[in-house]
Amino acid sequence: MTFDPIAVRLEAARSVVRDAAQLALSLRPAPGGPSGTLKGRQDYLTETDGAVEALVSRRIQELFPEDGFQGEENGTTRQGRFRWVIDPIDGTSNYARGRDRWCVSLGLLEGDEPVAGVIEAPALGEVFTARKGHGAFLNGKAIRASPIINTQEAMIEMGWSSRVPAGTFNEKIAAIMALGAMPRSGGSGALALADVACGRSDGYLEIVIQLWDVAAALVILAESGAVVSPFLQTGGLTGGATILAAAPGVATALSEAVGVEI
Repeated sequence: MTFDPIAVRLEAARSVVRDAAQLALSLRPAPGGPSGTLKGRQDYLTETDGAVEALVSRRIQELFPEDGFQGEENGTTRQGRFRWVIDPIDGTSNYARGRDRWCVSLGLLEGDEPVAGVIEAPALGEVFTARKGHGAFLNGKAIRASPIINTQEAMIEMGWSSRVPAGTFNEKIAAIMALGAMPRSGGSGALALADVACGRSDGYLEIVIQLWDVAAALVILAESGAVVSPFLQTGGLTGGATILAAAPGVATALSEAVGVEI
């Protein structure tokens, strides 16, 4: 049997993320007003973010000491041919209010190429996984992007950020609505991208998003047949960049409407 270092890492990552997600779930605030501190406008940080990132970093270092590691909270702490990229709590504003739509996202890059990813949303009971060349899955069942071809039947999500001028957000939402599509915004970029991968929505746009938000989702999207803008090639490896992901049948129309190459 041929040793596959990516397959080994993905299997280990599923276990590590499962433990991290359960830790986060056990620490989740009760529903109500936000619990945590603000890094910026509507940009929450909770104690759980640091605890989850530390747990995953430690476990990955024990299992794969030669691998690199990059986290939202502590940046790049190790270098290696393989690089793990974590968002310990994606959807922190939801998490801080005791809501269910949040996840732990852990992606694996080989060099600059996404090769595996795990996104676990424990409050929803969902785990998305993918490995390059081997398909994408939700709770172990294969997923594909939506077959929809009519934008008037489409559901498109757009992420909101205080880093983007209000006029830009309004302009893009108006363009989406002009297609006849139904707009949505759910507060978790990783889960929004996963929704495109499994056909729950037909597109997702975020004007400024970071690598840790999308590292796991990129391979899940690729393996599901979704079409994605060149995020890594347009600055996503080193800073915030725009991402557009879409079902193949509406990708061109959506791309032209919002002015993002896909």
